[in-house]
Amino acid sequence: MALVWLVFPIMAGFCFALENTPGLTLSQSCMEDTDTFLWEINQDRPKEYAVLMYDSFGKMGSNVEGGNTNQPGLLQQCRSAHGPTFSGQYCQVFLRQGTTQYFVGICVPDSCGEEDVQTLVVYGRLQYGQMSLIPPLPHILANDSTQEMIMTHCLSSMITPDASDITCLFVCCMMVALPLAATLFTALIKWQRSREISPAAECSCLNTSLSLYGTMRTNNSCADINGNTTEENSRDSSRPNPLCFPQRCLYQCLQVFSLQTTSQGVLSTSSSFRGGFSSLNGIRVLSLLWIICGHSSQFPVVNNLDNYKNWKKTVESSPLYVLSMGGPVFLAVDTFLLLGGLLSARSLLGSISRAEDRLSPKLVACYLIKRIKRIQPLHLFIMCLTIGLISLVHWGPYWFPFIDTLMDCKTYWWANLLLISNLLPVHEICIPWTWYLSLDFQCYATTPLLVYLYKLNRGVFACVAGGLLLLTTLSSAVVTALLQLPVFQPSTLTSHDYVLYYYVKPYTRYGPFLIGILTGIFLTTKKDQVLKKRWQAALGWFCCFSVMAALVEFAYILRETPPYPSVPRALYQGLHRPLWALAVAWIIVACEEGYGGFINRLVSLDVWVPLSNISFACYLTHPVFIILYIGLQETPIHYSDINFMYMFLGHLALTLVVGYVLTVLVEKPYLLLHWGSQ
Repeated sequence: MALVWLVFPIMAGFCFALENTPGLTLSQSCMEDTDTFLWEINQDRPKEYAVLMYDSFGKMGSNVEGGNTNQPGLLQQCRSAHGPTFSGQYCQVFLRQGTTQYFVGICVPDSCGEEDVQTLVVYGRLQYGQMSLIPPLPHILANDSTQEMIMTHCLSSMITPDASDITCLFVCCMMVALPLAATLFTALIKWQRSREISPAAECSCLNTSLSLYGTMRTNNSCADINGNTTEENSRDSSRPNPLCFPQRCLYQCLQVFSLQTTSQGVLSTSSSFRGGFSSLNGIRVLSLLWIICGHSSQFPVVNNLDNYKNWKKTVESSPLYVLSMGGPVFLAVDTFLLLGGLLSARSLLGSISRAEDRLSPKLVACYLIKRIKRIQPLHLFIMCLTIGLISLVHWGPYWFPFIDTLMDCKTYWWANLLLISNLLPVHEICIPWTWYLSLDFQCYATTPLLVYLYKLNRGVFACVAGGLLLLTTLSSAVVTALLQLPVFQPSTLTSHDYVLYYYVKPYTRYGPFLIGILTGIFLTTKKDQVLKKRWQAALGWFCCFSVMAALVEFAYILRETPPYPSVPRALYQGLHRPLWALAVAWIIVACEEGYGGFINRLVSLDVWVPLSNISFACYLTHPVFIILYIGLQETPIHYSDINFMYMFLGHLALTLVVGYVLTVLVEKPYLLLHWGSQ
């Protein structure tokens, strides 16, 4: 109790002095409640609420030298304290002491506002030096004993959603309620029809509905909801069924949105790629797991670790950590861009082939609309869900880095709707991880032009493609050199310019997508195998593994942020993404031509197929779980390999379950509607 007798009598003294100090005043209610609290805490047997409030104050812990500078206190304990006329209110005071920045959690009466808390802290320090409400870090642990206040923030204990929060929650509820209601009505309709009409008539009625989502029908047979066929009399099949048409439109919508339809095939191990490309399932899923691992490892590092300096030293001292925590972890994003370019070119060439080899404006419009319907329903659902969660969750002391970013949604939601969020300043991006969807669509929109040039003139196409690849490489190198950007993630975490001018921009990230387009055109139009000898495949695999290993190792070698424009770092930033895409493109080509060996067997396993089917939902969902986990923590997270492994596995398990649910409830229905429009 020595600290109580040292600090709180001083607080009582300067609270009394504030009453007659111009320019530094407390509100009357805050003054009275603070006096009551201070008087109580100095009694021989203080009441429980006063003990709880005092005990919930943040206090300096061990390993300050290793990065444990924040003093969060106990938020829930503070809120559980109820005095005679007030309750405990948790506030955070952000301070700078020399080069060290940290925050301290304090518990004050809820009658005190943020300005009152700031007055208590500032006035105490001015009048009593180190004997203040928040003692500074000892000079042996900080290079300066003078505290400088940055800001004060109090976390409200009340949930107060505004109109935008309620609207977002309503939209989410409706998007989930619609398929659930459709499921119930579809089951009731099928049950009623099974009692009223014959199987042949029901088959005729279901035929129209099933054609919406791609069910194949022959001239003399039709498929029911389970894929079984029933022979029809040609006379009956050509005659309109009066039982079907009055409710046809309603039944079609119900059929598409019902779980009976959307759940079909999601967990199937049959590959969705026809004519090969089974290796893409494994490559996609492994890249997704790599991204989830990277986010699980790096999100807590922003401000949650109690040994950040130890973590940084460990990561930068071993090249093995580059794979899970360093810059190259997000080469998996470039793999996704490569796959996106490959599949976009393959899809468009297939549509052109079915349209008698004509690339019409209508076909391009349908191509772009198909992509919008593919990504936007689930994208907007996650955006609304995240906005709603902000207002409903009782956040812990580590909420502030995410709340400030996510709250930008209420101002810049339109950028996500228009798929241009990556063009905004980084601090204005709504749901930061969705920048990839904007970049992907912007790249996707260039595919028709490149395919048109390919059909028009191969020489012009080669010049344009080569020029674009050169421009994106030069852009990355020049931006890196001029802004002296790092290439290694622990330093990048504090580099605002890295994200603002390099990481999310199309002019620096287009290379892998372009290589994907070239790979897609090659695989779709090639007449014969390119690899004819085993030595060719062996040479290709050697070059592939050498490039991948070099890209990871050079990130470790160039890990220091340069104080001047660095040519090696500029070359690395300009070349490493296209080179990685080329290496992955080789893997795909080798697997398709029968020279994949055990790698082809690995990435073509049936187990990847259902995971690939829900990968888009998993990508959008997993950061929500990570943010919830971090934002609800009341104590810092200690970095260790085992702790981070368990965080990754926990986030992954939740992501897979919820990813499946959102796939069948939100993503799949709109895909089926799209197929029906073709």
